[in-house]
Amino acid sequence: KIHKTKKREVRMGRDKAAKLVKVDDPRIRWKQGEKIKTLEKMIDSKRKVDVEKKKEKAARDDTKNQVIKVDKVPTNMFFTYNSALGPPYHLLLDTNFINFSITNKLDIIQSGMDTLFGKCIPYVTDCVMAELEKLGFKYRLALRLAKDPRFERLPCSHPGTYADDCLVHRIQMHHCYIVCTCDKDLKKRIRKVPGVPIMGIKKRQFYVERMPDALGGPK
Repeated sequence: KIHKTKKREVRMGRDKAAKLVKVDDPRIRWKQGEKIKTLEKMIDSKRKVDVEKKKEKAARDDTKNQVIKVDKVPTNMFFTYNSALGPPYHLLLDTNFINFSITNKLDIIQSGMDTLFGKCIPYVTDCVMAELEKLGFKYRLALRLAKDPRFERLPCSHPGTYADDCLVHRIQMHHCYIVCTCDKDLKKRIRKVPGVPIMGIKKRQFYVERMPDALGGPK
């Protein structure tokens, strides 16, 4: 009897629920719509992830099949110094080197002569001048120094106006320059070209790397 009464109570509860909430009730539709929206969002996110993975895979395959062009350099200059360098030394200046020499209160010509024990001729390319002009008011002193009549101007005929590419292109064509820069990325690129010394600033003085001791290299 107790079991039968429980079944009756359950049936009565179901009937009451059916009477209270109808199938066409807008609240039920709203909940179903929210569930569908959340499912659609999850499916869209999964699709986006799959598309990104496919793109990354295609890019990796392209890089594997891509032909890498390496610039030709004279192999006889590897592990040796460029003994053709001698006074007067030709200093190819970068934008940050001019700026750091001002902040460290160093005269480029005088400090270069003290480091290399010889006459120095600084050179500024058109790309370096254009970069200094773009940098604006903060680099006004560096721009004024670059316009010094003692500094010789080098015209640029290559495509593009990026100063680092300009300097690398020039040293690949002519191995008679000492590149003056404080940029780490540019130094990495120059070190791949044999026979080209690099001048930098350390402890408020100039230093030269990849140069023999007899020509002012570090001892």
